[in-house]
Amino acid sequence: MESLLQLLQGFETALTWWNLLYCFLGVTVGMLVGVMPGLGPTAGMAILLPITFGMDPIPAIIMLAGIFYGAMYGGTVTSVLINTPGEAASVITCIDGYQMAKQGRGGTALGIAAIGSFIGGSVAIMGLALIGPPLAEFALKFVPPEFFSLMILGLMTLLGLMGKSLLKGITAAVLGLVLSLIGMDPVTGTIRFTFGQMQLMDGFDFVIVAMGLFGISEILISGENNTELEIIPKIKGLFPRKGEWKPSILSILRGTGIGFFLGLIPGANAVIASLVSYSAEKKLAKDPSRFGKGAIEGVAGPETANNAYSGAALIPLFTLGLPSSPTVAVLLGAFIMHGLTPGPVLFQTNPDFVWSVIASMFIGNLLLLIMNLPLAGIWAKVALVPYKLLFPLILIVSAIGAYSVNNRLWDIGAMVAFGVIGYILKKLDFPLAPMVLTFVLGKSIESSLLRSLKISESGFLIFFQRPISAALMGITLLILVFSIYSVAKKKRSALAGDVEI
Repeated sequence: MESLLQLLQGFETALTWWNLLYCFLGVTVGMLVGVMPGLGPTAGMAILLPITFGMDPIPAIIMLAGIFYGAMYGGTVTSVLINTPGEAASVITCIDGYQMAKQGRGGTALGIAAIGSFIGGSVAIMGLALIGPPLAEFALKFVPPEFFSLMILGLMTLLGLMGKSLLKGITAAVLGLVLSLIGMDPVTGTIRFTFGQMQLMDGFDFVIVAMGLFGISEILISGENNTELEIIPKIKGLFPRKGEWKPSILSILRGTGIGFFLGLIPGANAVIASLVSYSAEKKLAKDPSRFGKGAIEGVAGPETANNAYSGAALIPLFTLGLPSSPTVAVLLGAFIMHGLTPGPVLFQTNPDFVWSVIASMFIGNLLLLIMNLPLAGIWAKVALVPYKLLFPLILIVSAIGAYSVNNRLWDIGAMVAFGVIGYILKKLDFPLAPMVLTFVLGKSIESSLLRSLKISESGFLIFFQRPISAALMGITLLILVFSIYSVAKKKRSALAGDVEI
């Protein structure tokens, strides 16, 4: 009951004209970066992060969160109409969505995707409103040993983001951890790894790192892979046929459950949610052969799942301070930049902020539903903007944003350097997600470890002597053992296959 009253107060703040304006701007920009191939929510948020410097925390986070879940809607449009996913989570939608468009049913695919996205996103946000406060209250029992164990568990779930090569994933994670150690020791104040550069006294600014790794590298990759897109098919009829409503609604409900569950797991991502949903729909279908040929369930389920994931992924951030994906890591950086500490104390110290942002997400989802259904054709035309016009503009905005962080040219150079590093890592197939997450969590892990050892009388055993910490460490060890077993099993299967050949 108390949560409901606080949510109503949040709506009162979110419905003020300036917060509504920033919500509208956020979801509109989210749609744009979702529609434009080569950008996506992470790059879009990273590039626009400096714009929020002079803003109050509430409108700033409302706008950035709008970009996050708005991009999930936007990626659907080009996936269905021109078989070009605007962001990674929409790749699965191409399979059946584009086939429906070729059959003259692109409007139906976009309609059911918008409806499913609205339902999945709204249910996930309601889950944040209901689960967030009790989970945060429980997490108030955490002290440094529990926080360290929790973050080690979060790092262990990075195994899901390691990509094809575990070695490359671990290398990227270690690189991010090393970058987080540059500057001043958070406990003793010792300066390390600055090589005499005064600009590195406080370490690398997260905004600069994020803009380089995601924004600049995406410009380089997308410019290299420049391809001309085809004309957009006409959109007719936005709603399913009479006999398609029941299977579509069932797919939406299943996609909501799958996306919400995976959003709670640090290390999962929207692509996994979409893929699991698509696989489930195909297995449960009476006629699986329809999939890949324009099955409406193949659009409804995955699109619902990736939007439910987006809302649920904010629960670990708001309650535990854990970013579950690179995009949420950028949002975590925005929290810190505005003097907010995500985690259990956030609900206690900044309740107005928390509930205003949650309320704005309900409003943003409704705005996206209104914007998507009648305007899908207009959004798709954005994807036809030539790269030679689009990317120089993004580069200029990025340079201005980097300079505005500390008003120095050194930051522009650092951003470009991280852009080149990100480009090289992507070309070599190194995943960037582990690198960004360890960079964000690095100082917190180090601080929690050192503070835990200072209050400990038995060294590292303190992490196994406290019940909550011991349980978290136990789960971490189970994940590690299971991961090693899975890798060994795959190698045995591969060797067996080679022997049979």
